Amino acid sequence: MTDIETVQPSQERVLASIDTLAPDFEARTTMGPIRLSDHRGRWVVLFSHPADFTPVCTSEFIAFQNAAGRFEALNCRLMGLSVDSLFAHLAWVRDIDARFGVRIGFPIIEDMSMAISRAYGMVHEGSSSTAAVRSVFFIDPEGYVRAIVHYPLNVGRSVAEIVRVLSALQETDAHPVSTPEGWKPGDRAVLPPPLTMAEADDRDDGQAGAAWYYTAAGEAS
Repeated sequence: MTDIETVQPSQERVLASIDTLAPDFEARTTMGPIRLSDHRGRWVVLFSHPADFTPVCTSEFIAFQNAAGRFEALNCRLMGLSVDSLFAHLAWVRDIDARFGVRIGFPIIEDMSMAISRAYGMVHEGSSSTAAVRSVFFIDPEGYVRAIVHYPLNVGRSVAEIVRVLSALQETDAHPVSTPEGWKPGDRAVLPPPLTMAEADDRDDGQAGAAWYYTAAGEAS
């Protein structure tokens, strides 16, 4: 493995999108060289941040590390990324440890060429800044992008929401259900919409608060 990203900048490149294979890359990280495809068989949450040694990013990385056990329990590997150098990443990790007593235990990817950031749409072409926005990519064990969230530079992410989305993706993979607004593990999911009149009629049991098009899993007659 070299320290050069597999992904190369190209105007022809199709950006990462939902239900497409995540662009593979190899790069240097704070935990040694890494190749995305080497993590097939488990989920990956790949997230970018604008810059090291900034307040919002520091708060996010501390929160991600504090939730590392929850991601591990969901068979998920965290990977951070910015266009800063590996040396800046290392210094920042050491400073977070010294000042906040939190040791970042997941890799932070160096992307100085912006090849990975551009392939994933983390650097917005119309922006005056080359900093990566706060993007989150949920990549499944087969290597496909399953969900994407972008935040502006000045708005911090909710790590609890990222855990919730990951849990929802796994729930809907494991069972033929969908997750309603605000769903979290332990809540009831809902059935997908009926596809035939017979199926719709079968669900219409007349119960208060129930509807043939909005039926909690396990309630269908």
